[in-house]
Amino acid sequence: MSEIKRIGVLTGGGDCPGINAVIRAVTKTAIFDHGWHVLGIEDGFLGLIENRTRPLARHDVGNILTRGGTILGTSNKADPSRFAVERDKAGNAVFEDVREKAAAHYRAHQLDALVVIGGDGTMSCAHAMAPLDVRCVGVPKTIDNDLMHTHITFGFQTAVEIGTEAIDRVHTTATSHHRILVVELMGRNAGWLTLHAGLAGGADIILIPEIPYDLGKLCEFCKERMGKGRTSTIIAVAEGAAPAGGKPVVDRTIVDSPEPIRYGGVGHQLQRQLEMCSGFEARSVVLGHTLRGGTPCAADRVLATRLGHKAIGLLASGKTGQLVVVQHGQLSSVPISEVANQQRRVPTDHDLIRAARAVGTCFGD
Repeated sequence: MSEIKRIGVLTGGGDCPGINAVIRAVTKTAIFDHGWHVLGIEDGFLGLIENRTRPLARHDVGNILTRGGTILGTSNKADPSRFAVERDKAGNAVFEDVREKAAAHYRAHQLDALVVIGGDGTMSCAHAMAPLDVRCVGVPKTIDNDLMHTHITFGFQTAVEIGTEAIDRVHTTATSHHRILVVELMGRNAGWLTLHAGLAGGADIILIPEIPYDLGKLCEFCKERMGKGRTSTIIAVAEGAAPAGGKPVVDRTIVDSPEPIRYGGVGHQLQRQLEMCSGFEARSVVLGHTLRGGTPCAADRVLATRLGHKAIGLLASGKTGQLVVVQHGQLSSVPISEVANQQRRVPTDHDLIRAARAVGTCFGD
């Protein structure tokens, strides 16, 4: 690999706490340690397709460590391999492969490599750009914590804190009114966020996509609790959870997105079902994008800084096509090809599930 002089940085997929901390670490490490020029690409791969960029200097990334979101913007629809260029007369999206257009902008800015911050969808886009000689290093970002080969992604720990606090808060109102209270969390079809927040928040029932639930067993569990004098039942449910033999509740389908299926609504559905079959009053709360917003926790700020610094270290050593990962507490890297189009889900024999069952938590199975 030739000597690096100019790099780009972009953030793709959904936003999450800690992205700005990575941008800061990438930019300052590149400038201070190596004397490289850094170009910020706006709105993920969409900015590379549309040629929307801006230089990043040290003052551009000052005081952004604590800010949520991303100063560069992001997009979860801009897949260069399958980009919606227009709509036909029937309103259907017309897709084209615009990778060469994106690569031309990469070359026009004389970039030597890209630091791509994102989840599995973003890494799939980065992997697809490799044949066009667009060199990338990835940084794992998702509140879902579902990227393959990394034990943790930045943004996850903050989302767990937010989810835990929300569950903590509904305990008091559920107890006051003797209710079943259902809290729906994000995570797509991986249950890491709901499992961690549910366990930390003391949820009585935790429902995750990896373990199909039985509505009858949930009703019996709630009635048994109330029959023993318990004044409430708290349920943490992942948006992708589904009953045995059934499918997750789909909120909507976005055809021009690399991830078209958007889950949502299982919390409200469970509230109605449990109210009818148990005879107890029930309410539901959907945390939704609350889990993505706000200031990153200290642990995510530290992790994001380490990951950004490591990404520049990989480039400096001539390594591209790699994703920075955390394995057994240590930073390492794996080929982006090994995480593209894949998802890390919760093993049903995971020690957290065993620990939760041991303290009486119901998983609906």
